[in-house]
Order: sequence, then C-alpha cells, then structure tokens
Amino acid sequence: MADKRIMTPEEKALLQARHRQEEAEARNRKKERDARTHRLVQEGAILESIVPHIKEMDLDSLKRELMIRLRGL
Repeated sequence: MADKRIMTPEEKALLQARHRQEEAEARNRKKERDARTHRLVQEGAILESIVPHIKEMDLDSLKRELMIRLRGL
C-alpha cells in the first residue's frame, strides 16, 4: 500500500499557488496562440482580397508567387 502522508497547511498552500501559476501561464499561452491565429486569418484575408487567385494555389506556388512579387519592390 502506498504511503499516504498528510500535507501540512503550508505545503497545501504552496501546491495550490503552484497550480494557480501553472493555470495562469496556460491561459497566457492560449491567449497568445489565439491572437496569432486571429492575426494570421486577417493577413490571409487581406492577401486574398488583393490577389484573389491565390485561393486556388497550393502553398509552394503561393510562396513562389509572393517571392517573385516581393523581390520587385
């Protein structure tokens, strides 16, 4: 049978504080991912509005097209 030691109030408080910190960090990572996803969707929409035919292009073709167009700037 496993040793079931009772935590002291201080140990319990430290464990709870660590869990709250981990949860806060996880929320921040999710907010950052969501913000990045939102930005990428907006940028894609802008790109599609300027160059509508890219909707039918595969990613390699899109990359080549952009490289060609941006080199001319």
